[in-house]
Amino acid sequence: MLRLSDYPQLRLLAWNRRDDDTIDEREALALYEANWRFVEPQHLTAAERELLDRLVREFGAGVLHV
Repeated sequence: MLRLSDYPQLRLLAWNRRDDDTIDEREALALYEANWRFVEPQHLTAAERELLDRLVREFGAGVLHV
């Protein structure tokens, strides 16, 4: 489970949830993919970039579907 407050861009995508909410990793990737137009890649922290890369490898077959 991922805590939204640990990942700033993901937190913005999940604006309708509490800061301390958690989501599972597949749901996180789905949020990134469905709302990529709102993500500011230059503002991804190193930790968030690593998370996104891992999610894409593990659940997206190596492709970010945007």
